[in-house]
Amino acid sequence: MKALGGRARGDRRRISFLCLLAAALLCLRPVLRLYAETGPGTVAEITAETAAGTTAGAESETALWTVPEATAGTASEAAAGTASTLSETTDVPSIELYAQSAVLMDADSGRILYGKNMDEIRPMASTTKIMTCILALERADVEDTVEVSAYAASMPDVQLNIRQGEQYRLGDLLHSLMLESHNDSAVAIAEHVGGNVEDFAKLMNEKAASLGCKDTWFITPNGLDAVQAGDETKEGATEKSHSTTAADLARIMRYCVMESPQKEMFLQITQTQDYSFTDLSGNRSFSCHNHNALLTMFTGALSGKTGFTGKAGYCYIGAASREGKTLVVALLASGWPPHKTYKWSDCRKLLDYGFDNYSLYTLDDSLIDYNRFASIPVRNAQTAQIGDSAVIPLQIIESEGVNKILLKETERVQVNYQIPDALTAPVAQGETVGRITYTLDGEELCSYRLIAPQNVKAIDYPWWLKQVFRKFCFIKVTY
Repeated sequence: MKALGGRARGDRRRISFLCLLAAALLCLRPVLRLYAETGPGTVAEITAETAAGTTAGAESETALWTVPEATAGTASEAAAGTASTLSETTDVPSIELYAQSAVLMDADSGRILYGKNMDEIRPMASTTKIMTCILALERADVEDTVEVSAYAASMPDVQLNIRQGEQYRLGDLLHSLMLESHNDSAVAIAEHVGGNVEDFAKLMNEKAASLGCKDTWFITPNGLDAVQAGDETKEGATEKSHSTTAADLARIMRYCVMESPQKEMFLQITQTQDYSFTDLSGNRSFSCHNHNALLTMFTGALSGKTGFTGKAGYCYIGAASREGKTLVVALLASGWPPHKTYKWSDCRKLLDYGFDNYSLYTLDDSLIDYNRFASIPVRNAQTAQIGDSAVIPLQIIESEGVNKILLKETERVQVNYQIPDALTAPVAQGETVGRITYTLDGEELCSYRLIAPQNVKAIDYPWWLKQVFRKFCFIKVTY
């Protein structure tokens, strides 16, 4: 009888448990039906415990920092000061220049610190040759053998006086190109690298476009004035001339001395004061002298190229570096004969202004408030049990863009946060969910991505069943 009584009591407990489980499932039936019909997002909104009382959104805030009175430092040092933003008009200095177009550029960031008619399209004469040189270095080997064509030998002064059929080492012709500005050497180089002048010009224009030069058009590799008829097959096609702007020319020089994989060789060639070589037969000898006076007249001069045609006037593109600060100067139409020295006066004024008034700062992550994204709620996330909240920190990824910049004492950089108030599962590990940007005068300097450090699964039907069984299997049944 005792055995029968114990069995009966056990049956009653099992029946009671099953009844309770059925009742629980019946209560959850509307939620499960809603989940099946509309998906996990609606369930998360109904289940306040899972959503943790959050509403998805995006936090977009801006923090400001300014440069204090200092000569150099990091962004964290710069954050100590405060100042009002100066307008573009009040912050532009008054510098008297002979050049009709001019630019002073921060070579680290590409930011233009001073501009005079900087987007006005003008011929650029032999400053063209910096593009010819860098393309040859990137697309050929300095040990290549270059054979002179009749067309190359026919170029007007200034020329090396190479002759048809002669052979030269490419590296030697590049010194001829950049030190003495020889027009025949430029064509021989172009034909060797591009097959012919026209195809080499296409390479020049493609490279210029890739550097963000929107108002530059190359026709010749030596900078001689030239005009190209428009494409008759295209509607609205107009005649183009060999031309650039001061801003575009500065962009090209910045690439040559800061970014090109051949920048070291470019600097080595353009810093050479005197150079001698022969043709490959050894029958003819040549000597070249560097005509970039900036190398000897300005401490810290890095590179440069002069230019002149009757249409372009005296032109110059150069770079200099001091105390970690690197500047690029571009000058177009800086006088006509007999004012050959105007360009040096203009160049010194701009470089002195840049080095005297700007300090170098590193844009690192020291200004970022990590607390802003240390704990981000995740809606609709699977948790250990019903009622738990899902929260994850966001991970910052190394910055993209500029990491050094020249700033005046009164300038300030904005730190902009784009961080979600909450995420909605599923969330994939490595998924970009936010962004932090540094901007100056509305232009983005660099940015950091914020990513999810781990996978977060979304609530699904199996998870709900698992939670129900877990919850009710441990209920103590009493009578």
